[in-house]
Amino acid sequence: MRFATWNVNSLRARRELVAQWLREQQPDILCLQETKVKDAEFPEDLFAEVNYHVAHWGVSAWNGVALVTREPVEQLGLGIVDDAEEARCITGIVGGIRVFSVYVPNGRSLDDPHYVYKLEWLELLRQRVAEELQRGPVIIAGDFNIAPTDADVYDPAALEGATHVSEPERMALQRLLDLGLVDCGARQPSDEPSFTWWDYRQGAFRRGMGMRIDLVLASESLQQRVRSVAVDRAARAATKPSDHAPLVVEFEDHD
Repeated sequence: MRFATWNVNSLRARRELVAQWLREQQPDILCLQETKVKDAEFPEDLFAEVNYHVAHWGVSAWNGVALVTREPVEQLGLGIVDDAEEARCITGIVGGIRVFSVYVPNGRSLDDPHYVYKLEWLELLRQRVAEELQRGPVIIAGDFNIAPTDADVYDPAALEGATHVSEPERMALQRLLDLGLVDCGARQPSDEPSFTWWDYRQGAFRRGMGMRIDLVLASESLQQRVRSVAVDRAARAATKPSDHAPLVVEFEDHD
């Protein structure tokens, strides 16, 4: 199974790039975040043209999440519990796996109410995932807006006192992992940092000033089937790219 997650930072702006990527990479499942489009304006034809099913949730020109799949999604769910005003989580069963596409709140700054909201949202996600793990295997993928460790940022000192790297955020992520999930990208040996996001400013991509904040968290039984994990930097280097690169995980199929 070829699985991917990608914060596209506006599906309108990235329409052709996404279509090209799907044709070339042929994932079985693609989790999208920050589509920035309402459901009524969602470009379903884009995915139909490349033979994909799509389940999308978008209520405004911000946020927006989707599941793009080869086979139809079953038991579709929108939101976690009470986040109906912000389209940040969509979930469904694909091939017997409960898949979550999540766009975790940014947090803005440590003294901003949005930071408290971020931590509360993560706790609601943890509670929902704990319930789902009782039923079967789970994958939670998307833009977590958290760099799990200092090794996942280009310069820890430059980010001291900022969101994405604070101890409460990392602890919230760890509590999620403690349910019995594995961060698939964390255990892959590499000569280069596996960053997934680079700011548009200051030539950050060219200078390697990135962070690993897009994650694929999987049940331990699924993690044992991981063949490879890769960040598609070519998509970030494309013309008019998202500031995020796709993260691709290859799982061995069942016997």
